[in-house]
Amino acid sequence: MKNLLILGTGTSGTMMANHLRPKLNKKEWKITIVDQYKTHYYQPGFLFLPFDIYTENQVKKVGEKFIPKEVNYIQKKIEQILPNENKVQLEDQILSYDLLIIATGSKIAPDEVEGMKGKNWHKNVFDFYTYEGALALRNKLRTWQGGKLVVHITEMPIKCPVAPLEFAFLADSYFTKKGMRDKVDITYVTPLSGAFTKQTCSNSLSYLLKEKNIKLETDFAIEHVDNENNKIVDYAEKEIDYDLLVTVPTNMGDEVIERSGMGDELNFVPTHPNTLQSKEHQNIFVIGDATNVPVSKAGSVAHFEAETLTDNILLFINNKPLKEEFDGHANCFIETGHNKALLIDFNYEQEPVEGTFPFAGFGPLKLLKESIFNHWGKLAFRWIYWNMLLKGIAIPFVSRNMSTKGKKI
Repeated sequence: MKNLLILGTGTSGTMMANHLRPKLNKKEWKITIVDQYKTHYYQPGFLFLPFDIYTENQVKKVGEKFIPKEVNYIQKKIEQILPNENKVQLEDQILSYDLLIIATGSKIAPDEVEGMKGKNWHKNVFDFYTYEGALALRNKLRTWQGGKLVVHITEMPIKCPVAPLEFAFLADSYFTKKGMRDKVDITYVTPLSGAFTKQTCSNSLSYLLKEKNIKLETDFAIEHVDNENNKIVDYAEKEIDYDLLVTVPTNMGDEVIERSGMGDELNFVPTHPNTLQSKEHQNIFVIGDATNVPVSKAGSVAHFEAETLTDNILLFINNKPLKEEFDGHANCFIETGHNKALLIDFNYEQEPVEGTFPFAGFGPLKLLKESIFNHWGKLAFRWIYWNMLLKGIAIPFVSRNMSTKGKKI
């Protein structure tokens, strides 16, 4: 028996287990998946949890129920990858592999900024990229009386690059519904030169911030959080006051990547952007947030990657050339509040443009335009995630590579 080992039971790892088990000969290949965590989180739901749009039970489930029964599941901490020995050291055992898939994701690292995880962490300084942070922020917002709300990004790359902007838009909607929008001053602070990560989006959608009376501070490279005076300070000594700081800390790959000496300065694994094969080790493949490929760290990207990676693993096993196929395809709904959302669809080469999706002319979803249909699409994705995406079921009419049909290019 040959051993295929998957590290991580998040979105990417779970999808790969479901994709590969039916395609690999059970008499030839044993598939094992390892993760120390029991709970599987629907991470896009963390955006909605602070605003009481989703409940706790809608964003978390027992992860093992999504792993195929024919896959060996081990719930233990991963201590180190030993790529030159084709082994992985767990907390109390060593696993050998013939093929390894790294799907260890990324995590927030608030300790990277002085004072961020200080005495006010989850008191008036919050993240919403963790379940604990989103839940604590929900409890804070329920009773908060208003003041200066600062939504802040530390540095790129981050998971779901538009999520902080969505948070600002949803905050506008949330406080409007509570009848206290006039008591809340919202400022969006980014290290980028525009509100959106894509220039075409910044050019065509900047009206949204003006429309919602959200102030924009760009090119802000944070140096430290001043917990005594409730300020964030950048390297040019610019200061921004807050009463409530909602920050997106530095995102980094899992610590096991650092312990294994396999990552870059942010612990992301150097990966071929089109094949998803490790640049250093031929029998190692990387997927999702664990990679250093220059594309959004988002569930839709992992979904498209999984389809190409499945094909490439089968090709690799049969000693055939890999497909240089993955094109950086990302598909993302952007909540804009008040029951509306935008949709963007892009890849490595193509910036987001206007058009219709998934069908040319008909849609029914519009690209780079607010609509209630896009909002429904965003909410519907939670069902699609639990019932299709995780189980490796293809989403109808949405191809792994970006289609130009319906796009005004």
